[in-house]
Amino acid sequence: MAKLSVNINKIATLRNSRGGNNPDVIKTAIDIQNFGADGITVHPRPDERHIRYADVYELKKIITTEFNIEGNPKEQKFVDLVLANKPEQVTLVPDAEGQLTSDHGWDTIKNKDYLINIISVFKKAGIRVSIFVDPDINMIIEAKETGTDRIELYTESYAKQYASRFLSGGNRHPDSYREAINPYILAAKKANELRLGINAGHDLDLNNLKYFTENIPGLLEVSIGHALITDALYFGLENAVQLYKRQLIG
Repeated sequence: MAKLSVNINKIATLRNSRGGNNPDVIKTAIDIQNFGADGITVHPRPDERHIRYADVYELKKIITTEFNIEGNPKEQKFVDLVLANKPEQVTLVPDAEGQLTSDHGWDTIKNKDYLINIISVFKKAGIRVSIFVDPDINMIIEAKETGTDRIELYTESYAKQYASRFLSGGNRHPDSYREAINPYILAAKKANELRLGINAGHDLDLNNLKYFTENIPGLLEVSIGHALITDALYFGLENAVQLYKRQLIG
């Protein structure tokens, strides 16, 4: 069964919108773990518009599951933050400065030498490394050459195609979603062949998660934030965590 790591950036966004400390990011992370999540993910950005760098130090003290820090390693401040906190996993994302949200994976061919060097920095510190990639076989093959432990499949295109089929009505037989999932199945099979661990994330939700989980061989972990926190507004945070956990049961 794949693990659920909950991205708490949106909790920090809500806190920052009014100042003060409500909601309390640290308490929320504790509660999410108590509600059954297998890990906590944060993605600090240089402008600290949601998770602040100071939050990471405080979160490190209370994480009892797995701590995953995402971000752009081309920001030295991010590298220093990760090395100072030594999370179980760092996920490297090729964000541009000021980017609203992650929208593509690494070009592991063009960035191969850079990735080899930066990944070695984290691995020497005993931190497991995952890199964000699109479901492209060539990117998966070159990812192996970088020395990364895992890849995180960027799932926005899957989510969009799945949603378009779902919202259009008509035939909702699972086979109608094959076009959306097929590139990810092929990517996962190649990753398994190369002995790369597989994570996934971006726009996974209660509608599309179960189908994704059932069809991706060797899936180890999903990182979900925006959709889960949105669902928590309706279902409550504990129920939302449990609903997502149930989608991961094979």
